[in-house]
Amino acid sequence: MNIKNPNLSAEQKLVMFEDGTEPAGTSELNNEKREGSYHCANCGIELFNSNTKYESGSGWPSFFQSLPDVFETKTDHLLGYARKEYHCKNCNAHHGHIFDDGPQPTGKRYCNNGVCLTFKPK
Repeated sequence: MNIKNPNLSAEQKLVMFEDGTEPAGTSELNNEKREGSYHCANCGIELFNSNTKYESGSGWPSFFQSLPDVFETKTDHLLGYARKEYHCKNCNAHHGHIFDDGPQPTGKRYCNNGVCLTFKPK
């Protein structure tokens, strides 16, 4: 584990470093509509801009694009099929999975666990 924030909750540690997932529909960030930026809850690096957030109906905060060069990806098979998992490049914290069912212009859906993010209003 590469814990940089000593104030992470047990749930945040489970999701970010032990392949956990928060329950769908539980993140306060699902309803966040203000302008601002989303940061890694562990190391604080900026990951997403609010203008890339959209309502995917998945139950998790979703974005169609991340900031450049902030994530590394790998394939996981935890559910019995291949999914593209993404991690913060700075601290290796797991954030979620990337799917090819998002809106244009990218067609991507970064499906992020809300507990892995902090929101900073503009």
